[in-house]
Amino acid sequence: MVMIPAGRFKMGEIQGDGNRDEKPVHWVSVDKFAMGVYEVTFAEYDKFAEATGRSKPSDRGWGRGNRPVINVSWDDATAYAKWLSEQTNHHYRLPTEAEWEYAARAETTTKYWWGNNIGSNKANCWRSYCGDSFQYTAPVGSFAANPFGLYDTVGNMWEWTCSEYQGKYTGKEQRCTNSSLRALRGGAWNDLPGFVRSATRDWISRDDRSDGVGFRLARQS
Repeated sequence: MVMIPAGRFKMGEIQGDGNRDEKPVHWVSVDKFAMGVYEVTFAEYDKFAEATGRSKPSDRGWGRGNRPVINVSWDDATAYAKWLSEQTNHHYRLPTEAEWEYAARAETTTKYWWGNNIGSNKANCWRSYCGDSFQYTAPVGSFAANPFGLYDTVGNMWEWTCSEYQGKYTGKEQRCTNSSLRALRGGAWNDLPGFVRSATRDWISRDDRSDGVGFRLARQS
């Protein structure tokens, strides 16, 4: 985990060429919290599955170990957070959408934390569009970290948040809620550069599992 400092940022489609669900652009204040340096890996999740008698998710033959875990639902991810909290006596949870975007931007205002162009070999996205060498998921930490010290906030895996998805911002992006539609952030290995921007959002049902969706954890400071 790395400590994310408290701060205030402009959330949403600040570049003017994003999607409708990235509006309205608004200021958000975020308290200090800790966030996982990496997406949760198969190695970490498999320990949880073995300890609790849960079925291990399929890796589709891409490899386990330090690759980000895939094929986990929102309920799987929150169960992992609850188990880890019990093991460590710290309160782990999924980040809110606002926390996620604030941490991914790391005090930048560009499409990606390094600038407005995707560049080459800075992230893992679809085919050759990001100039990376990975056909599917990349082992965590394969690219440079953002200024807050977080890896893979651009591409590799969509990440579950604890926030309810809505078609426009109403304030629910700033808190954890219990609903069927969950907000995803970050984009994945099979997305084009426009879908791995810091502001990009997506959603699926909490019980869905996908080879493009994983998660990282937050912790109360």
